[in-house]
Amino acid sequence: MSRQYFVAFAAIGAASVSAAVGIRFVLTRQAAIARRRIGKPLGEQSIDADRVWRRALDGDPVQLLVLGDSVAAGLGAERRKETLGGRLAKGMARRMRRPVRLRTAAVVGAESPDLAAQLAGLPDGYAPHVAVIVVGGNDVTHRLPIAVSTQHLRDTILHLRRQGTEVVVGTCPDLGALRPVPQPLRRLISSVSRRLAEAQAETARSAGARPVDLRRAVGPMFFDDPDAMFSLDRFHPSPLGYRRTAEVLLPAACLAAEAALSSRRQTVPR
Repeated sequence: MSRQYFVAFAAIGAASVSAAVGIRFVLTRQAAIARRRIGKPLGEQSIDADRVWRRALDGDPVQLLVLGDSVAAGLGAERRKETLGGRLAKGMARRMRRPVRLRTAAVVGAESPDLAAQLAGLPDGYAPHVAVIVVGGNDVTHRLPIAVSTQHLRDTILHLRRQGTEVVVGTCPDLGALRPVPQPLRRLISSVSRRLAEAQAETARSAGARPVDLRRAVGPMFFDDPDAMFSLDRFHPSPLGYRRTAEVLLPAACLAAEAALSSRRQTVPR
């Protein structure tokens, strides 16, 4: 190889490194801008919606568990019936004509590795009929590797399935709908969140859970009408956003509950 070749190669390498450093600087700066724009006007505590919903209906309550992040916890809802868990519990009770007891273990700010702690915090012997998991947004914003996210999701699903719980996974929303995040960072997190959602769906199916593609089912609504679908911080869903999200999760949650109830009836000794 000629000396000129090495000089040219070194120049290209230096330019590539400089470009990478420049891009990283821009993205870091834009992330700081996004954090300032979003802030924490909603605080860090969601509304407590845990209770028996539609208690007057006949039958023992269906046991519903909600795991995951601030979306699962319902941050941004103004009343407990507007949280994701409250909407799911109320909708399941109406469709199944029996009470639903909601337990929310989801935590604001949680990432997929935090699911294990949420399970560990449940009472001994607690085995819900159905668990709904919504997690992933914080994995994307905190740059958690997709393989790490899906491994923790798989472990959580398998733990629940071993105790007879049916599982529904709402995959990561498309973060490209977040208007406070400037470009090109918004395009980047949109791409990453889509890839995470696809990996979550594959993981859920292989582990025996039912995935629901939130990006396709409700993502267009958040893109088309962000003022109505997002809450005050323009990051978490509004009451309407939670309503639409619960509507697309509800059919899978009801099917899962029916499957769990049927399975447990068959195992009860005559």
